[in-house]
Amino acid sequence: MKILIDNRKGIPIYEQICEQIKGEILSGELPPDSALPSIRNLAKDLRISVITTKRAYEELERDGFIYTAAGKGCFVSGANTELVKETVLTRIEEHLSEALRLGTPIGVTANDIKDMIDLLSEDDV
Repeated sequence: MKILIDNRKGIPIYEQICEQIKGEILSGELPPDSALPSIRNLAKDLRISVITTKRAYEELERDGFIYTAAGKGCFVSGANTELVKETVLTRIEEHLSEALRLGTPIGVTANDIKDMIDLLSEDDV
């Protein structure tokens, strides 16, 4: 598992860890029941606080991506990845609905938001 932290992104480190692990799980690179690095080892490898790594793992567990076995560590959940994807898509839809709601009073259209998404996705490439 390869995790890259970018301090210039303005995205909290725990969120960067979560997103990268989620991506590997959803792509199948991390199959169900795969062991994740221990919280301490990941923190050491990334040269970050154990608290930050713990928060990332807690978020992943809350969202159903991983589970913790007492005394054994954290593992990729065997939950249906389609259900997990659907949950993520629902959250995206909620955020896009909020963007439309915020933009409507000032004349921002759905096409304007699509253009913003296109620009943002170009920045990520």
